[in-house]
Amino acid sequence: MRMFAGLTVILAAALALQGCMVPKSNYEAAIAESESAKTELERIRSQKTALDQQVKSLKDLNGKLSGDAELVSSELQRVKESREKERTGVEGRVKELEQKVKDVVGQNRSLRQEYEDMKHHNEALKSTVARYQKELKERPRTASVVPTPGGVPRASLSVPPVPGAGAAPAFPQPSVPAPAVPAVAQPMPPAGLTPVNINTASANDMVLFLGMSRDVADKVIGNRPYKLKGELVAKNIMPKTTFDLIKDRITTSQ
Repeated sequence: MRMFAGLTVILAAALALQGCMVPKSNYEAAIAESESAKTELERIRSQKTALDQQVKSLKDLNGKLSGDAELVSSELQRVKESREKERTGVEGRVKELEQKVKDVVGQNRSLRQEYEDMKHHNEALKSTVARYQKELKERPRTASVVPTPGGVPRASLSVPPVPGAGAAPAFPQPSVPAPAVPAVAQPMPPAGLTPVNINTASANDMVLFLGMSRDVADKVIGNRPYKLKGELVAKNIMPKTTFDLIKDRITTSQ
């Protein structure tokens, strides 16, 4: 539009300089040039409109892409946070499982040690029992025969021939055996009758034959030597009620 106005001004100026008489050829050339300029102006205007439309489309597309970019950025941030939380949770779970494994290994080690201790304790008890059984078998077994009334052992008795029976031969009467009297053996002392020496006995022996707890047996061993049995009470190793139950089954003699 501005270009068309400029051409009009130029033509008017040319006419003013040359006067009112303009050659027809010049006039037609000016008209053709004016039409050409007008056509060019319309073409430029159409291009401008198209460019404005393209700019608007690009702006709309840019806004849409910006929104999509924000959505993608938000989604990416959410995924990162989710991954971070998941990674933190996995690390915490791994640490928890590692701690559980350590605890299980420690418990297994403790159980194994306890098993070994119980195994040694059982072997010690078996050895102690075998030793006492051997001692019992080696004791002499004595038996005594119960005498008959009157202090004379019963024996086979024969009836002598009756005097004055003439020449008749005297047939001895068959011997009458005395009634059999079974021999009574002396009772063997029970296994617990042998006094347990608290100065030399092991903890297993005191647990097995005196019924002590392991802690009390260890305290008895830890407070050796003893001159009197009553020192078990005097040294506060066990209560008197417990001592009264075992005092007849213990000794301090060397």
